[in-house]
Amino acid sequence: MAKESDQHTGQCHCGGVRFRATLVDGFDTLRRCTYSYCRMRGAVVVSAEIGGVEILQGEALLTSYRFNTGTAQHFFCGRCGIYTHHQRRSNPNQYGVNVACLDGVSPFDFAEIPVFDGVNHPSDTGGVTRRAGTLRFATET
Repeated sequence: MAKESDQHTGQCHCGGVRFRATLVDGFDTLRRCTYSYCRMRGAVVVSAEIGGVEILQGEALLTSYRFNTGTAQHFFCGRCGIYTHHQRRSNPNQYGVNVACLDGVSPFDFAEIPVFDGVNHPSDTGGVTRRAGTLRFATET
């Protein structure tokens, strides 16, 4: 059973899409990725199981995008264009949830964010997920 602290509500920029996400291990799964689409999108994500994202409002506004192998499915609001979550290629039983969409959470709340090597994706290489680096945020004093 998920802890109450692992449950978060969120929304896209215009508020048309609202959802509830139950996170796997809270913010311990925080990450970014170097794969082309992930890199260009620039989002910081956390993990939720497939049944762990419940669309509360605006399901008809959600649009999806698939490319390459078609395994990953990226969801965004068709009105404001904000990416809310995606079904992972590395683990199709999980979603990556955009932390910037979670109520009261900002990607800038985290001093360090692990960055994983999506260019050498484990589904392509047969290897394991490799950490490529760390993204750091320091406030100006």
